[in-house]
Amino acid sequence: MLPPELPPLPALTRAEAELIDRYLDVVDLLGRINPARPGDTYRGLRAAQALVGRATALRDALELMHTRGENELHASTLARALRVLDGERRAARVTLPPEPEDSPA
Repeated sequence: MLPPELPPLPALTRAEAELIDRYLDVVDLLGRINPARPGDTYRGLRAAQALVGRATALRDALELMHTRGENELHASTLARALRVLDGERRAARVTLPPEPEDSPA
């Protein structure tokens, strides 16, 4: 059985699409670095090293938008694009995981 078809991405400028892609790159790396998530230090170290380059690319995407006169972020459109690209799940890895039910408060 095929998975359900994803909704189409909203219409984005090339710069907006670049912004979304670079933002998700940074989110993915922060999720790998998150000390509240299981994993090894080497994986976190590699993600932290890559973060510098990805943050620079994110800055460059925003700078390009600004230079082109795209001075306003259309939050609802960009949020729809993030949802289509699984941004909610990917961003959830950056936050603290829920506390286990059986742990003392």
